[in-house]
Amino acid sequence: MTLLDQPHHDGSARYVPPGPHALGDVVPVRVAVPRAAGVRTVWLRTVLDGEPRITEARRETAAVDEGGEDAYVADVVVHHPSTSYRFLLDVPAAPAGYLWLDGEGVHERDVADTHDFRLLTAPPPPGWLADGTVYQVFPDRFARSAQADTHPTPDWAVPMDWDAEPARFGALTGQQLYGGDLAGVAEHLDHLESLGVRTLYLTPFFPGRSCHRYDASTFEHVDPLLGGDDALAALAAQVHARGMRLMGDITPNHTGAGHEWFVRAQADPAAPERELYLWEDTPGALDVDPRVRPGYVSWLGFSSLPKLDWSQDLVWQRMVDDDAAAIPRWLRRPDGSGYLDGWRVDVANMTGRYGVADRTVEISRRVRERATGINPEAALVGEHFFDWTGDLPGDGWHSAMNYSGFSRPVWGWLADAGSGLDFVSVPVARRPVPGRTAVAAMRDFGARVPWQVASVQLNNLGSHDTARLRTAVGSPERVELAAALLFTYPGVPMVFAGDEVGARGETGEHSRVTMAWDQAASGGPRWDTATLEVFRSLSRLRGGSEALRDGGLRWAVVDDDALVYVRESAGERLLVVVARAPWAGATLPARILGDGEPELVHGGALVGTPALDVVEAGARVGGEGPAVGVWRLA
Repeated sequence: MTLLDQPHHDGSARYVPPGPHALGDVVPVRVAVPRAAGVRTVWLRTVLDGEPRITEARRETAAVDEGGEDAYVADVVVHHPSTSYRFLLDVPAAPAGYLWLDGEGVHERDVADTHDFRLLTAPPPPGWLADGTVYQVFPDRFARSAQADTHPTPDWAVPMDWDAEPARFGALTGQQLYGGDLAGVAEHLDHLESLGVRTLYLTPFFPGRSCHRYDASTFEHVDPLLGGDDALAALAAQVHARGMRLMGDITPNHTGAGHEWFVRAQADPAAPERELYLWEDTPGALDVDPRVRPGYVSWLGFSSLPKLDWSQDLVWQRMVDDDAAAIPRWLRRPDGSGYLDGWRVDVANMTGRYGVADRTVEISRRVRERATGINPEAALVGEHFFDWTGDLPGDGWHSAMNYSGFSRPVWGWLADAGSGLDFVSVPVARRPVPGRTAVAAMRDFGARVPWQVASVQLNNLGSHDTARLRTAVGSPERVELAAALLFTYPGVPMVFAGDEVGARGETGEHSRVTMAWDQAASGGPRWDTATLEVFRSLSRLRGGSEALRDGGLRWAVVDDDALVYVRESAGERLLVVVARAPWAGATLPARILGDGEPELVHGGALVGTPALDVVEAGARVGGEGPAVGVWRLA
């Protein structure tokens, strides 16, 4: 048996009518029950005001043969803004006589409500967020236009040659200035389109005293080093003319120590800006707290990043509520004014949290209300390296950067044991883990949030805050395996500029390498054309596939060295096989093939392609590896 012989349900349109749902709605939800599972009856468990309710599901369709599967339907009454449910399966052969089916899968034991499926009354994320690849650009390192040579070098900066290697550690990492600008980004939009990019995400463009610009000195203007406000306006116009979207990067947790607000707050204790920040005499601040340095609370003790106090009305006014506030002022309006279609929210996990104070979810909800009030299609993605599940109830941030539920497990499965790299907050060298270990983490995190959140999580294989993918996995062949997962797993694929051409880097700062545009025509040591074609092919495949953009996920095989799953929508099914090494192979049930021949839509370019053979028992997937194959099924 494979996992395809287990009962299945997820939040995709194949199983749940699309929302938004309203209080009082009766929503029919469907569960697929293979005959091989031995299920006698299906029950629906919901929770009303904290008390469980169990009702029997009705069999909607019956399998035409013993190898097929039945469909059961149950009605969920939307009692609450987030209504949870799971399924109880009457299975006489099970150890307890029954099984539970929740978002994490099938269980032979009683389970907590943590992984229950959920229906939401909150509107779903904007449709454009899932349309295609998101491309992250670190402006200083992407491209220099001719205008860049006219910008004076600020006193904090150390000018660098474009091909020079960035520092790995230390103060120099924030001071090295390569001079990329927004006009340079605009000159290479053809490259983004060739990758199937639908959203360009820029790390901060506000002026600061560092190359990364997370230490904003104002939220009212674009850094003149990047070309100023006019350069952002020109870039936004060109992006939107191509039918693409533009996302910015905002820091509601902190400003820079050179920010105009903080300068006034330090200069005059009576200045109204004083209440914008957390100080050493703020209730809850501790003398022994390393974040209180020198005299004010800062991000992780970095004195250049003083932390905002979200208990104060003035912070809400300056960041959210006023017409000229930092977050709304840059968003596009229905009249066409404004530049951005959404924000990536820096350290969203820390925003509004300090000591006993925890306003993070409240902030996410109010920011979303404000942003979507300006533009109903605005998107908000929170940065969260760790357990984001409690911060994504579905009515605040639309999603998060999915480090915990995607990046970390994929890195773990494909890790180069000889790289010596760690991952954020895990100060030990990564070693390869079995596929079962990686998938357990992916399923655990994915099941803890509503489907309309999980389906738009920003999956990535690295960012400006991590080592580079190519360095982490050790070979272009394993880069292809990782890319296959990125573009076929539920969520939105995000590519950090340079990963598609094999960029290398050992730390987040060291990974902020420049793009070798001079090698783009014919390739070179910093421009891997074969890897680029892999990314282009997979991105195009996802962009043209309903099942990959919007479909559900059904695991088929989870082996130490191979992962096999089906992505399915109402009109399409794809079978994905990714193997990191030779493995024993598996036979999938015959029903998976439908009535026609499987069509190979992506075979391994740098690695092999597994065999898919029709046999009497079903579909035999071969044991070659490393290998990648994606088939469209009838």
